[in-house]
Amino acid sequence: MLLQHYRGGEAITTLISVGRGAEAPAPSRIPGDQEKGLRIAAARSPALSWYLDLLGNMKKALLAVIALAVGASLLLLALSSATALSLDREVRVIGAETLVGVKAENPHGIRRITATIEQEGRTFKVFEATHPARRFFFLGKSEPPQTVNFIAGTKTAQGLRDGKARLMIEAVGNDLRGHTARIDIPVEVNTQPPRVVADGFQHYINQGGAELVTFKVSGYWTEAGVRVGPYTFRSFPMPGRPENERFSLFAFPWDVDANTVPVVYARNPSGAEATAQFWFKVFPKKFRTRDLELSDAFLEKVVQQIDPSGSGDLLERFLRINRDMRRQNNQTLADLRFKTEERFLWKGPFLRYGKTESLFADTRNYIYRGKAVDRQTHLGFDLADVQQAPVRAANDGKVVWAADLGIYGNTVVIDHGYGLQSIYGHLSEIAVKPGAMVKKGEQIGRSGATGLAGGDHVHFSMQVDGVQVTPVEWWDEHWIQDRILSKLPS
Repeated sequence: MLLQHYRGGEAITTLISVGRGAEAPAPSRIPGDQEKGLRIAAARSPALSWYLDLLGNMKKALLAVIALAVGASLLLLALSSATALSLDREVRVIGAETLVGVKAENPHGIRRITATIEQEGRTFKVFEATHPARRFFFLGKSEPPQTVNFIAGTKTAQGLRDGKARLMIEAVGNDLRGHTARIDIPVEVNTQPPRVVADGFQHYINQGGAELVTFKVSGYWTEAGVRVGPYTFRSFPMPGRPENERFSLFAFPWDVDANTVPVVYARNPSGAEATAQFWFKVFPKKFRTRDLELSDAFLEKVVQQIDPSGSGDLLERFLRINRDMRRQNNQTLADLRFKTEERFLWKGPFLRYGKTESLFADTRNYIYRGKAVDRQTHLGFDLADVQQAPVRAANDGKVVWAADLGIYGNTVVIDHGYGLQSIYGHLSEIAVKPGAMVKKGEQIGRSGATGLAGGDHVHFSMQVDGVQVTPVEWWDEHWIQDRILSKLPS
């Protein structure tokens, strides 16, 4: 029972037990009763009331902090970005030291990139790059794509053997979610060095002309062709033959010393290269040099047509066109080799248009008011007929360019397959579109004086894998049969 008495004016409540013959056990308190009792006590004690209010506020604050943390985490998860991963080049074979390039993209950056090779149940780590993690501090970051290059192969993965394997690459985003992107590709491990054997034909080559060589490659190789000085020329599988039985239609460029030795080569990404020589004889050529007088009327015509909004006087603008634009235009022509068909589209000798006004690889000294102001090489034939005469395709092929091309004016380029292409410049009118298949003799435009042309004519040239060559050989049926077709399977 409860017994209340007073001491010094303060009420004192005492709980006493009563029982029959023994002390009665204290009854258990009900939580609700405890809370009610505390409230009653708190109403009578300001200190206890303050303490209970503090506990309640701390509980609410703790719940608010927990809710805020959960909400912030969910928001950061929602704002995290996906990771993208790609190879900068195809990887099918891994040798002793194969260079692999990877691009990883995530606006919040990349935390980790790893690369492993799996073979026969074993895993070989070949690369890992890590950056400090910023799981909760990535907002406001805008990181550019990250590109890494690493070496994969038997030198970086001891125990890796020739045979089938898998290349595994992972990139983890540097935000809260840490999204992981993966690349998993089958590869062939091949550490055999490349080997190449050239044909036994006789190769008579004109400086500034073309030739064809056949060869066989073996071992681990990813690229094969012909090298002539600083120039390289691709190879293609011989029609109807295995991939390693190849041929290369190559040029002996006009600006390469006649004593240069052409070689067949095969190499792989590890840097290993094999070369082979073949029997050849080069016929040096003496190319002409001519002076070309520049008149004010000519400068006015070509500069206003080609570069109407340029700055500087007419001569300065002409020289920029003749130097810089010429170089850019020739690069555009060279890059068209990547649009070639891997098949023969042409048949028989190429058609010749008009009469000759200028020859291939003429060196031109440009004279203005009695002073030499520039020197350039003219890579083609200038062929003239009547004004705006029909211009016809020199052989069967596919149009890969039909538009203005700076110094060449309105230009058409026809691909004849395996890197062989014909070029028609200075046209007044273009009658075909890129992608069109044309037949030998089909009209593709009309002659004109667009670009750097002083009068109505056609600039005609041929190029082999992006290197311009004399077209004279391709007008000669006997040369085509002897130097090209006789070396290929019938």
